[in-house]
Amino acid sequence: MKTSDFNYYLPEELIAQVPIVDRDNSKLMVIDKKSGEIEHKIFKNIIDYLDKGDCLVLNDTRVIPARLIGEKIDSGGKIEFLLLKRNEDDTWETLVKPGKRAKIGTQFSFGQEKLLAEVKDILEDGSRIVKFKYNGIFEEILDELGNMPLPPYITEKLEDKDRYQTVYSKHNGSAAAPTAGLHFTDELLNDIKKKGIEIAFVTLHVGLGTFRPVKVDDIENHKMHSEYYTVTKEAADKINYAKENGKKVICVGTTSCRTIESASDENGKLVEKKGWTDIFIYPGYKFKIVDNLITNFHLPESTLIMLVSALSDKEKILHAYEEAVKNRYRFFSFGDAMYLK
Repeated sequence: MKTSDFNYYLPEELIAQVPIVDRDNSKLMVIDKKSGEIEHKIFKNIIDYLDKGDCLVLNDTRVIPARLIGEKIDSGGKIEFLLLKRNEDDTWETLVKPGKRAKIGTQFSFGQEKLLAEVKDILEDGSRIVKFKYNGIFEEILDELGNMPLPPYITEKLEDKDRYQTVYSKHNGSAAAPTAGLHFTDELLNDIKKKGIEIAFVTLHVGLGTFRPVKVDDIENHKMHSEYYTVTKEAADKINYAKENGKKVICVGTTSCRTIESASDENGKLVEKKGWTDIFIYPGYKFKIVDNLITNFHLPESTLIMLVSALSDKEKILHAYEEAVKNRYRFFSFGDAMYLK
């Protein structure tokens, strides 16, 4: 299967640059994953498609302000760090621009030396392993000095940092938001609970691999970046109970989908688990747990549109994207939503 099979035409003006005022008032395209039939709704209508006993799976990761602007200590040359992944030895895997300024041993300063960094290693893909020095609590310093790592296709400044967080975000660690969850409000989640729908929280810290293009012609040769996830016993029990009772398991976003597919055993049972996953879901994949999916509209030729196609059918999904363009849906992180039922 070719990467080019997942291309589609998108006018640039349909890439959402800012979030809409009311999170749950975005458009919602509802697609029957078998027939391809399409309905046009508003996101808050999602509750009409959820039944008592169903289980909604949410990724409660929280985006860290991972973009740091600083300078090289010896020359004062400007540098930009993007923190990707915290390693067990308290070093960070980091994207650095311009890379030529970040040789092994080079030191940098951020916030007038509130935060110091030294490059310890250079990886094959060009990212740097960096060790930070600071006084106090790293997360608090990062919150003060860092900026939200918005995707490269968003060029407008984000006025409110919290609009790039879900209302249920809890565990710090992501370099990007699980954007399907941005549509939910506390009120909508309360209404969903009142209807008797279970909510299970899992955690997957989203890496920037989310935005990296597939550079191979044959998708089977693509290698996913690994991301850290956690599935608690409570979440596993809720999801398994729904499956055992013939109810739907609905994932909010590709990240929660990849999490529970990674943590399920060969019998299709979810287990309490934590670790790293580089699962790549594309057409032909047999889903073990996920029934339905709430997601956004994704970049052409991305691993995300491949995952969505795996749950339905490539032709049906590409037709839905054509309809979304025709109906002026907003695309990508701050855009509108799709429900595969």
